[in-house]
Amino acid sequence: MRADLEKIAQWIEPDKHVLDLGCGDGDLLKHLAAEKGITGYGIEIDDDNIITCINKGLNVIHGNVDEGLSSFDDDSFDYVVMTQAIQALKYPVEALREMLRIGKQAIVTFPNFGYWDCRFGLMLQGRMPVSKALPAQWYETQNIHLCTVKDFEVLCKEEGFRILERSLVDKSHRDKFFIKMWPNMLAEIALYRFERK
Repeated sequence: MRADLEKIAQWIEPDKHVLDLGCGDGDLLKHLAAEKGITGYGIEIDDDNIITCINKGLNVIHGNVDEGLSSFDDDSFDYVVMTQAIQALKYPVEALREMLRIGKQAIVTFPNFGYWDCRFGLMLQGRMPVSKALPAQWYETQNIHLCTVKDFEVLCKEEGFRILERSLVDKSHRDKFFIKMWPNMLAEIALYRFERK
């Protein structure tokens, strides 16, 4: 399982109800069901991933997060998770609001566009950065709303979201001391757990 998913799994309490938006091949849901006894659903847009999830015995719904989550009632889930997808949505703020409408807590991860290598790539080369966290060229990327750690935290404050926990890590998902000193500059990937105030 990916390192970011392992961190997310640590944040989720046993025997809870989880919705994974953009669940991919279902690794997180499968792990949480086996190790923590959660009940969960995934929403996925890719047909091959949906087949993989079904073959793993997971509950998965074909859907597009940008089209909304209106089919779910308020407070239907304990946790709503979205990994490495917020930056690819057309309506990221609406998605975050919906996550906290249908879930008591939300967990998101995203590449930090404020990372020093991104900044220097733009400044010195004058080109959009390509890195492990942002691997595609600007004309091939699905990422349309890139943000920084600061951007996300300002948004949370403006929207009235309370940040419960964050993990700011390098590309290998290591939480190093110097990242804590300058998170907006030195974190390559950001993970947040938050709720409504």
